[in-house]
Amino acid sequence: MARHMHRRVSRGKVLLTLAVVAAGATAIGAGTYASFTASTSAGPLTVTSGTEALSVPAAGATNRMTVNATGIVPGDTMQRALNLINSGNQNLSAITLTTNATTSSVLDTDATNGLQLIIDRCSVAWTEAGSAPAYTYTCGGTTSSVLATRAVIGTGLALSNLGATTAGATDFLRVKLTFPAAADDTFQNKSSTINFTFNGTQRAAGNA
Repeated sequence: MARHMHRRVSRGKVLLTLAVVAAGATAIGAGTYASFTASTSAGPLTVTSGTEALSVPAAGATNRMTVNATGIVPGDTMQRALNLINSGNQNLSAITLTTNATTSSVLDTDATNGLQLIIDRCSVAWTEAGSAPAYTYTCGGTTSSVLATRAVIGTGLALSNLGATTAGATDFLRVKLTFPAAADDTFQNKSSTINFTFNGTQRAAGNA
């Protein structure tokens, strides 16, 4: 009888001991999650996109492209001054010209005897003479060819010797239209309205 009771008491001691060990293990495990931390920041970095823009002045001495020519005959020449301005803050890789007729006739559809276009650039502002619409221009600096003689209508025409590829620069242009002397009677009493659109291409992408 005494032995049986002793065995039961011993089993209770063993269970109590295991419970204490398990609780101790739990306390040790919880302590390993503590750690030091550190942080820093950089910036802020502001990024701003550039602007690319071409513009021309309002109608006047630096933009005679709105002055019409009437009553022309074969052999006549029409000259108009135009300032082309890079009004953006980025350089351009190229500038092209597209011309189209909103009112069309044989004057713009005949590539041989219809209107012929020439564009020249002066290194300084052109000196204007004559009165509207019969203007003439002389260059007090250096003249260079922007567009050689060709039919008046064209798309994406490459332009040379322009300074307006540089941000903030201005090109002093003279637009000249010639009515060929070989034009015959089929050109009488015709009318064309020509739009001139200058298009700039962005500079090459790089590091900024």
